Amino acid sequence: MRITVLFTALLLASASARAIEDNTVEIAYSGSTAKVTVASNIKSYVSVTSGTSSHVKIVQSESFAGVDATDENEDGEIIYVLSGSSTDGEFYMEGSFKATVELSGLTLTNPTGAAIAIMDGKRVSVSVKKGTTNTLTDGANETYNGCFHCKGHTKFKGKGTLTVVGNSKHAIYSKEYLEVKNCALKVTKAAKDGIHCKEYFLQESGSIAISGVADDGIQVEISGTTPTGTTSGHEEEDSGNFYQDAGTLTIKDFGGSAVKADGSVKLSGTTSGFSSSDVSEYSSGIYSILNDNNGRKTYYDLNGRQLPSQEALHKGVILQRQNGETKKAIVK
Repeated sequence: MRITVLFTALLLASASARAIEDNTVEIAYSGSTAKVTVASNIKSYVSVTSGTSSHVKIVQSESFAGVDATDENEDGEIIYVLSGSSTDGEFYMEGSFKATVELSGLTLTNPTGAAIAIMDGKRVSVSVKKGTTNTLTDGANETYNGCFHCKGHTKFKGKGTLTVVGNSKHAIYSKEYLEVKNCALKVTKAAKDGIHCKEYFLQESGSIAISGVADDGIQVEISGTTPTGTTSGHEEEDSGNFYQDAGTLTIKDFGGSAVKADGSVKLSGTTSGFSSSDVSEYSSGIYSILNDNNGRKTYYDLNGRQLPSQEALHKGVILQRQNGETKKAIVK
């Protein structure tokens, strides 16, 4: 009997040791609580400031530079695995290095803010795990930009399904570029845009379905003041371009444009729900013809034609040029 108990204890200890892999943080939501488990090799780099609350808040140390890289995690970055369900929770993370957020059967609603808020200006991969269904919903609070909000470069990948419901502003917001590969991405509601990003948007494959949005289906902005145009491998690109290389894109029931881009729009996959008249792109030559005019403000329409004076500005979006910088402005 004693041998059996000892053997069982050893098995349990072994199972516990294998429960979480290196470089991994597991967050399992259950109602008003969340269990956060941090791999032992990165405990000194990860601070969980939320305890067992379902409003999970994590700060990744600025001293973390990547540890214990493997074939599947070649950068040695931290992987945050999210699962479970909560009708009053969130995932908030601050960091300064590349990271992966893995959605593995997650249903998460935050009535007072973003469901997922990633304050990390580096590349963030969002891995939607194969065979899983995931849903994010936010509340009506305009202090953030998206139900899914990311400060850095955002790459959605995987072979699962992610549905996003945006009750405040945009459903999905990325402060830098946004890419989609393989996964099924669905937006069923947005108070503003379905997807809003800067620098460029790329659908490499997979499916995107957007409906029930008050403004644009997908909007792409230039992040800076001077566009780069398309670059090799999109390195350091800030073009405002929209690229659909393959996959399926369905956008319907929208209040603005289906696709709106500061640059050009390329549609090379399967599209439905909208026509070419629902696509809005700015002239690629606008920025090259604007004049500095000795530091004085000059105004242009979106076709690059100079407007006679500030008093003569038409309502809508215009371009303002001063001291070598070009900015968009809205005249009301």
